[in-house]
Formats: sequence, structure tokens, C-alpha cells
Amino acid sequence: MKLQAIYDHLNELSPFELQESWDNSGLIVGHPEREVERVVVSLDLDASMLEEAPEGALFVVHHPLIFGKLTKLDFRRYPANLIEGLIRKGQSLIAMHTNYDQTHLNRYVFTEVLGLEPEREEPYLCETRVDWSLEELERRLERAFGLKVLRMVAPRERIGSVALCTGAGASMMDRVEAECFLTGDIKYHDAMKAMSQGLMMVDIGHWESERFFAEILVAQLKKLPISVIIAPSKNPFSTLMLDV
Repeated sequence: MKLQAIYDHLNELSPFELQESWDNSGLIVGHPEREVERVVVSLDLDASMLEEAPEGALFVVHHPLIFGKLTKLDFRRYPANLIEGLIRKGQSLIAMHTNYDQTHLNRYVFTEVLGLEPEREEPYLCETRVDWSLEELERRLERAFGLKVLRMVAPRERIGSVALCTGAGASMMDRVEAECFLTGDIKYHDAMKAMSQGLMMVDIGHWESERFFAEILVAQLKKLPISVIIAPSKNPFSTLMLDV
């Protein structure tokens, strides 16, 4: 199957034109006329995936391998080392990032993972009313994302509404109307701002909240006459519980 045909299918599913101006979704490595026999879907690309995938495979990932200005290819360094590996094996790479966040990923996590129905929805945000204790929130987040430790800002004993932005969504806090905002990668100054505004925030992790990307997309790609598999993405962070 031609890479262009797969790209067109992905573009119909989640138009690349929806991506943010700073994003780099779309075809990153490859040629539209290249024949593809295997599609590998993952949140991110790493060296072990390159080694295990066959020559000519197409990787479809969430996070673009190239972000911002790439001024040189030093094959000792990331991401040039992975780009070299792709080229050596005639492999290709497509990223579906902020376009897919808007069309599929955020809503899927809100509805299918958290089991909530959005009453208010806009790009990157889903919100609804709830009636949860803090303990109920903790149980739900542990079940949904496997979290053992929760970092919170301005915690509430009772939570009347909740909003979600998967990935790193703290910059969206001014658009949140809910009492509790779930997102990842909350920075110190974001936390200070949220605390001053009385907005409860819970850091649900970047990898943890987006790791569902592959399972959603694989189901949507199985309509194509081509082999599609998932390559599990590794969380770059490890959690060490200190014995104090």
C-alpha cells in the first residue's frame, strides 16, 4: 500500500490542518510513493522500535520526532540518531499530535477511560458536573491512569465539576470553568497561578494521560488492507517510593 494512501486516510480521520502553528504533525520522514507493508503505531518512537520493526515499516506516532528548528544531524544525539535509523532501514514516520488531540484523544480519555460524558466541550477540553469526594477522585484516577502518587494544587474535599486536557494542558487553565482541572506537566508557576485563583489542579502525567493514543488509532486503521500493530511506548519517568 502506498504511504500516500495511508496519509490520506489519516488526514480524513483527523485533518492535519487542525494542528497548532507550532506543531509538526504530518509526514516527517519518508516518501509518499513508497510502498508500505507494515504500520506500527505508538505514542513515541524509540531505538528499540526501530530495531524490531521490519525494513520499510511506517511508524505513526503521537509526538513529532522533530520539533522546532533542526540545525544539524549529529547522529550521536536525539533525534538525529533515530532519524538515521529510519533512513537506514527505509522506514517512514508520520505524527498525529495536536490535530488528533482535538478530534479524538481528549474525548476518548474523558468518556472511555474516566467514564464521563462531556457537558461542555471545546478543542483540548472536556468538562462535566460531578459530585465526588476527594477520595472518589483519587480512586478514579488510580484506576484510569495507574497513578500511585498524586500531585495536587488547591485540593477540595468535595468536587462539583471536572475538566480534562490530556498531555500538558496547564496553559488552558484560563479557559477552564470547572472546579477541578486534570492535566499533565503542571509547572511551579502554573501551580502558583491556579492556587491564587482557587482552581484545583491534579497532575495526571503526560505519558499516563496520552498512552491510549495507539489503541484508539489501531482500531481506526484496521479498515485498511495492511498489517497494523502497536509498539508499547515506554514512560521515560520512573517513580521511586522513598522509605522515610
